[in-house]
Amino acid sequence: MIGQKTLYSFFSPSPAGKRNTRSPEPVAPGSGVAAVTEESGEAAASPAKKAREEQPGTPLSSPLSPEQLDRIQRNKAAALLRLAARNVPAGFGESWKKHLNAEFGKPYFIKLMGFVAEERKHHTVYPPPDQVFTWTQMCDIRDVKVVILGQDPYHGPNQAHGLCFSVQRPVPPPPSLENIYKELSTDIDGFVHPGHGDLSGWAKQGVLLLNAVLTVRAHQANSHKERGWEQFTDAVVSWLNQNLKGLVFLLWGSYAQKKGSAIDRKRHHILQTAHPSPLSVYRGFFGCRHFSKANELLQKSGKKPINWKEL
Repeated sequence: MIGQKTLYSFFSPSPAGKRNTRSPEPVAPGSGVAAVTEESGEAAASPAKKAREEQPGTPLSSPLSPEQLDRIQRNKAAALLRLAARNVPAGFGESWKKHLNAEFGKPYFIKLMGFVAEERKHHTVYPPPDQVFTWTQMCDIRDVKVVILGQDPYHGPNQAHGLCFSVQRPVPPPPSLENIYKELSTDIDGFVHPGHGDLSGWAKQGVLLLNAVLTVRAHQANSHKERGWEQFTDAVVSWLNQNLKGLVFLLWGSYAQKKGSAIDRKRHHILQTAHPSPLSVYRGFFGCRHFSKANELLQKSGKKPINWKEL
């Protein structure tokens, strides 16, 4: 503990208010003792120390050879691939796995899989585990021609099966899908309501029906949002955007339009309008003719159009 007299001596002026003008002791060059400046009282760093401080984090030399550093990097990459392979979800299509496997080893995806597994222990979660990635099973990743982006799965019993807007048979089509069928009946000659809501026939032709969030707790819409699914499906859209050409993206509603905002419009085609839900369908979805327009764009790109009647 510092005594009061000693503490006073740290802060009180010299006797009679005089400044101590005694010159500092000279420092012998190379003695290793830092020189002290009179005005600042700070030690003047040696040239070697100053150089290290100007380049923080820069080692003076590496004990490893370039070959050893390269081997370390290759081993690290191989370890990440092995980790990704262990985390590939069940039911993931082979061609999609090949191009998206880098995501499976990332911390966010491992955490996401843990969250979904824990949710399934305590709650009913849709769709079932083997149907979460149905969209990867319908066609090869390089055969995608049209992309329709949804938000999250239906949260009622036996509805969601891994394709946005689609429901399993014999579940009746939900209101949004009924409105899609109504628009098709005025846009595509000969389209007749199929009597079910299963859109697998489109998916097999190269229509990617992708929700932004791929699971949901029963009867609780958006209950699995912001858990990591959005980052994963962004990676899917990014891969398609960068590696394919002439895709037609159908962006219905503000949510889908925001998710598709980074799509290269010089490389792909964008058709956007209001969401087909009953709350917004009259704001532009009815009469948008997106299905016939999509086929026209595909044909201009030299691709086979979608048979929207094949359901």
